[in-house]
Amino acid sequence: MIFFPAIDLKEGTCVRLLRGEMDAATLFNDNPGDQAKAFQDQGAEYLHVVDLNGAFAGKPANGAAVKAILKSVTMPVQLGGGIRTLDTMEYWLSSGIKRIILGTVALTDPQLVRQACKLFPGQVAIGIDAKNGFVATEGWAQVSKITAQELAIQLQDAGVIALIHTDISRDGAMQGPNLEASLKIANAVTIPVIVSGGISSMADIEAVAATGSERLAGVISGRAVYDGHVDIAKATRILKGETC
Repeated sequence: MIFFPAIDLKEGTCVRLLRGEMDAATLFNDNPGDQAKAFQDQGAEYLHVVDLNGAFAGKPANGAAVKAILKSVTMPVQLGGGIRTLDTMEYWLSSGIKRIILGTVALTDPQLVRQACKLFPGQVAIGIDAKNGFVATEGWAQVSKITAQELAIQLQDAGVIALIHTDISRDGAMQGPNLEASLKIANAVTIPVIVSGGISSMADIEAVAATGSERLAGVISGRAVYDGHVDIAKATRILKGETC
């Protein structure tokens, strides 16, 4: 499993939201490039980045910040938020993003997801963000009538490289992940699942590792890393199954 420290971008700065509320943002760093480099220096091997403004606008809105991150690190970066056209996908992948994360379009335009997977094999992940078990879109502003598990099953043969499952009620709340829901999705499909939302301590990292599930591909954490509750190097080793 891979450990992904997270950088959420709002108006060019690094923030963390509480349960997806843009008005409940905490500023952690006004220099995304420096923050990304700091994470890499702390032992990160893969970075998770979200363009929050882009997720709401439906198009990239923090391009300069993303490019600053790419210039600052050598580790691979996955990016989500506002990526809803093939042109945007191609732009970011050609700019150095390792893989793109599609969210809203996975629900509204599944054919586009299939096209993307054919054009960019191994570089398309899907973000399944759930509120009370149902998929939320448009920057978590809209809640559908499709469950997270149902969407995962619909994407089973699309060719996506991974599913990123976030329980919105846990995101930024430091209450631990909804591991039961993530495992439920992982056991319903063969696509690897990345656990996101609520990781608050090293105990949470150990709990994910303790599942022993080969269907879980990684863990994303933001606030707990910023606050010092999760050590990047140790989390990386634990998820790799190495002795700390």
